[in-house]
Amino acid sequence: MSMRRILLAAVAALGLGGSALAQPTLPAGPRIPIVAITQPLPTQPQYTRVDQPILRDRLRERSGGRIEVQLSTHAERNLSGTELIRLNRSGQADIAASTLTTLSGDVPVLDMVDLAGLAPDIGTAKRIAEAMLPAVNRDLERFGVRMMVIYPFPAQVVWCRQPFASLSDLRGRKVRTFGNSLVDFFTALGAQPVSIGFPEVYSALERGVVDCAITGTGSGVAARWPEVTTHVSNLAVSWALAGYMVNLNWWNRLDPAVRAVVEQTLKEVSDAQWELGAAATRDGLDCAVGNAAACRIHTLATRPVTEVTPTAADQAALREIFERTVLPGFVRRCGARCGETYNQVIAPIAGVRFGG
Repeated sequence: MSMRRILLAAVAALGLGGSALAQPTLPAGPRIPIVAITQPLPTQPQYTRVDQPILRDRLRERSGGRIEVQLSTHAERNLSGTELIRLNRSGQADIAASTLTTLSGDVPVLDMVDLAGLAPDIGTAKRIAEAMLPAVNRDLERFGVRMMVIYPFPAQVVWCRQPFASLSDLRGRKVRTFGNSLVDFFTALGAQPVSIGFPEVYSALERGVVDCAITGTGSGVAARWPEVTTHVSNLAVSWALAGYMVNLNWWNRLDPAVRAVVEQTLKEVSDAQWELGAAATRDGLDCAVGNAAACRIHTLATRPVTEVTPTAADQAALREIFERTVLPGFVRRCGARCGETYNQVIAPIAGVRFGG
């Protein structure tokens, strides 16, 4: 099945697209300020299309102007994202969001939700994310924070500065990765993982410091990677899942009516982010390959690249490497308890058990 059909089916399966939601409101009362630090950059559609109109503006309107969300991005606060659990715990942010891989240094179980090769489509990624929320929060609440929503960025795919037709062609190439499971995945593939910060990847591709790099379809277009690459795969290796957290003490002190309004709004944020994750995945690819008619979210590439569709062997390799290398590597880092949690929560969805 093509990625386009997979994503269209996923959006339909998620039940998104316009059902009227209950609209809790607040009676008159004092102003309620909320500090929220969410996406990495202010230009990202996850921020401009979801956080600003829903988390900030809809909360203000729904509360009759009482709730005022002071919304900002990691870049505006000069943050890398790794600090968000600590900022949330300390009360410097009432609501905070970051990718799970970024946060996993503090809470290793977060890596489990988005391991390389785990979720071949966004519908599976959503089922795993929802199933894992209670387990994630058992560890997070020790830090005084609770994750309310897990959501995706566009599918994380491979971009290369030279042609490739399958994953096997990446053997021996230097591939920019992030996070332990992607390192494990590309090492097993026979590639050479290289750690480079996202802002430096463009120049690294341009100069040949790396041969390929992995990021979201839309993120690559936004960073102008088509200018320094020739081919992009549409095989989702992972989803760069992220989460919105709340400071638990703050959350528990909120008036129940206020909490209900915020909780309902975060549910709407979740629905919008999952819908955007599916749409932006295909849109990023369309923009990258020069399909102007279908490029609506991101910017059309001035130098289109070639889209690489995975072979049956690629799909099989993704599954095999996940089962034999990525999953065991994660359990070694996280501990036996994580292996037990995986088998209890994720294995029934993914169809792969740890330990056979």
